[in-house]
Amino acid sequence: MKKYTIVDLRSILVRLRGENGCPWDRAQTHQSIKKSMIEECYEAIDALDSGDDHAFANELGDVLLQVAFHSRIAEERGAFDFDDVVNEICTKLITRHTHVFGGDKAASAEEALGQWEKNKKKEKNLDSYTAMLKDVPRYLPSLMRSEKIQKKAAGVGFDWDETDGVYDKINEEIEELKEATASGVEGKTEEEFGDLLFSVVNLGRHLGLTPEISLAKASDKFINRFEKMEEKALSEGLDLANTPPDKLDELWNSVKK
Repeated sequence: MKKYTIVDLRSILVRLRGENGCPWDRAQTHQSIKKSMIEECYEAIDALDSGDDHAFANELGDVLLQVAFHSRIAEERGAFDFDDVVNEICTKLITRHTHVFGGDKAASAEEALGQWEKNKKKEKNLDSYTAMLKDVPRYLPSLMRSEKIQKKAAGVGFDWDETDGVYDKINEEIEELKEATASGVEGKTEEEFGDLLFSVVNLGRHLGLTPEISLAKASDKFINRFEKMEEKALSEGLDLANTPPDKLDELWNSVKK
């Protein structure tokens, strides 16, 4: 069986985008396929967590396709090509790992990350700590973005010394949310709810947890319990949509045991 290479991938894309290629591929633009890159990254992570290496390799191929696809579209408009993309990442890896390719030192993962951030700040001309926070992409899922912002702020010492302080902050935000809800002031409830979520993300960071992963697991757990609750309801001849709230609570508590 032929073993394809990146050269083959680029050639395939040239043909697909060519005059006698695929109508769908020819119609695509950077904007039309940008969400696909996000979706493919999530699918790759799902495959990784499944433990199926073949599926993981397959999904990583889909991620690579997105990179090659965007590169081909850019090449057609004379902006850059795949080789330029490779050159950019190689340059970045070298210039930001000055503790490997330069004269800096890093004896631990933390020190290495510090060197990376220092070099990144210099490379991007981020002339203030606020600029570093603003550099976190707004397109990230909000939980991930808030975690990154908090980590960067913590990097300059703006952080809680003890986890207890974070718990106190969460309780404070809960009370402020209650007050905002009672006040009826437009937009205030949403603002305070956002503050509460931001504080909860902060707690996860202090506990060494990744909020995005923790919430994903909680969602999966909810679905599993809901399924068991529905099965139990059906065994009792009940339809969830027509079951009284107190009975739903009883069913839910029974499957949690």
